[in-house]
Amino acid sequence: MDALGRTAGHPTGIPAQPSPWVRTAIGLKNAGLGVRAIAERLKVSVGAVSKWLRRVSGAQAASGQREEAPEPSATANGSGKNWNLDPDPANRLFDRLFARLGRLMDAEPMFIPGRQVPRAGVLLAVPALVQSGIFEVAQEVYGHIGPAFYGLRTTMVAMLLLALLRIKRPEGLKEHAPPELGRLLGLDRAPEVKTLRRKLTRLAAYRKAEVFGRKLAQRRVARRGKALGFLYMDGHVRVYHGRRRIPKAHVTRMRLSLPSTTDYWVNDKHGDPLFVVTAELNEGLVKMLPALACEIRSLVGPRRRVTVVFDRGGWSPKLFVKLIKARFDILTYRKGRWKNIPATQFVQCVKMIEERKVSYDLNDRNIRLLKGRLRLRQITRLNADGYQTPIVTSRRDLPAVVLAYRMFERWRQENFFKYLIEEFALDALVDYVAEPVDPERTAPNPERRQVEKELASARADIRKAQALYGAAAAANKESRRSTIRGFKIAHGELGRRIREIQGRIEVLKEKRSLIPERVPAKEVSGKPIMQLSRERKHLTNCIKMVAYQAESDLLALLRPHYARADEEGRTLVTSALESAGDLEVGDGELRVMLAPLSSPHRSLAVAALCEALNGMDACFPGTKLKLRFGVAS
Repeated sequence: MDALGRTAGHPTGIPAQPSPWVRTAIGLKNAGLGVRAIAERLKVSVGAVSKWLRRVSGAQAASGQREEAPEPSATANGSGKNWNLDPDPANRLFDRLFARLGRLMDAEPMFIPGRQVPRAGVLLAVPALVQSGIFEVAQEVYGHIGPAFYGLRTTMVAMLLLALLRIKRPEGLKEHAPPELGRLLGLDRAPEVKTLRRKLTRLAAYRKAEVFGRKLAQRRVARRGKALGFLYMDGHVRVYHGRRRIPKAHVTRMRLSLPSTTDYWVNDKHGDPLFVVTAELNEGLVKMLPALACEIRSLVGPRRRVTVVFDRGGWSPKLFVKLIKARFDILTYRKGRWKNIPATQFVQCVKMIEERKVSYDLNDRNIRLLKGRLRLRQITRLNADGYQTPIVTSRRDLPAVVLAYRMFERWRQENFFKYLIEEFALDALVDYVAEPVDPERTAPNPERRQVEKELASARADIRKAQALYGAAAAANKESRRSTIRGFKIAHGELGRRIREIQGRIEVLKEKRSLIPERVPAKEVSGKPIMQLSRERKHLTNCIKMVAYQAESDLLALLRPHYARADEEGRTLVTSALESAGDLEVGDGELRVMLAPLSSPHRSLAVAALCEALNGMDACFPGTKLKLRFGVAS
């Protein structure tokens, strides 16, 4: 039994294995670094490094063995001056060890040359992503996310490229091999589901998603300020099917009121997104327009006039007065009743706008609202079926056909919503966390809303009764002397009904005047009102927005070289991003040679796109490798 026991301390006769710190120091020494350089790299004292190396040298001399370490290899940036401890880019052992020890903030990309690398075409979007400034903005806002192999820059690159590859949610990574996706990032493996979700959680903990989106919008304004003369505004309702009790909103596409969250997007005149704001308690467009206008003013400056374009949901003449005083112009559809204009007063207007021939039958006139205090311009379009569509605007310097075109092109934003829902999973939940609404925030009073519904029903009843009374009066054929008396006797029941409804309307008006329009959210019901967590969703919306902008930039470069760019240009860009290609590294360049596409004319168009991208001289983030693209013959 004594022979089976173990004595205290290390077993005799078995050499002790050096610790990870000592093994790292040995690897650095064999890579050509001196003792002082090793100490600076490991953030320890020179004496500690010397002691480790002497101890290992003594143990090796006693055993007659020598510690083998990898040969030094140049880093993937092509400079040949710095040394990387990982000789094999497919096995980043030392970088992962440094990250584990807390000495590495982000792994440096090291690309592996290869032929027919799957989805290598997604690197076509990297110059556009670099030009957007998202990596500089992320560094400015978040700084870093702690010691990690997948640092802030790598996380941003991964999420952007995954969005462009239509891997819509982190769970979609389960269906793809991490080594294959890692080759596109310059790593041995791409982050997996739990890793990417953990990174999102850490970024959300900063509570800076709105600042991140605002700074991205500032970069976008600096690059494409000319596209901001007209800005489209509309809300997108994300329906929620969970068990949380959250506020409801009317879903137009379903014609129902369902638990949901409303995001308000602002897009430029080409339909590309600028920024997004999440509404508290699903507030309507009239309530959100002032907040959106303030955000726009902070982006474009105090003097520039901007035309905001929105649908009938933002109709409010009182709000129009405020917007015009704030140096905004409005362009929207007219809401309410109006008189049809005779067909003879319409004029056919034809003009070339954005290389498109536009033709409308229009009537241009001035109107007054708010009892004459607000003077606006009404442009009415006569459709082929005789239906008239009135547009109201404060712009007087542009032709009517241009303003009509800009109003009807508001469907670009609707197409943007449809595209992001299908291609980028805009409505997908990022997490299942809910948080209470600010109890001091006011919400529409449900009691007043119920009284207004009853008042609207009573007004509809009196209109019907008055219509019947008027029809009966028109059909009365008695003499003039006996008309009033006989008519009242014959239709006494209808008259009593009208008087009863009028009395009910007066009672409801008085009751409504005693009920406040808005009350604190905590008073709406006994239980606290919840809302879905906004931080991670806003962050992923910003990333999807930048990915969509990169696609749009590639489409703009492709358009002069592809005749059907307006019909299928974005589909061609998507096909190019998902195509395979050869990777070559050398002379400070990362060369991507894409495989030919499905037809010669599509390959020629993508080849012209590659030439335009080569002129940008963009480097892959985190390296000095200039990206060079081409299409194989």
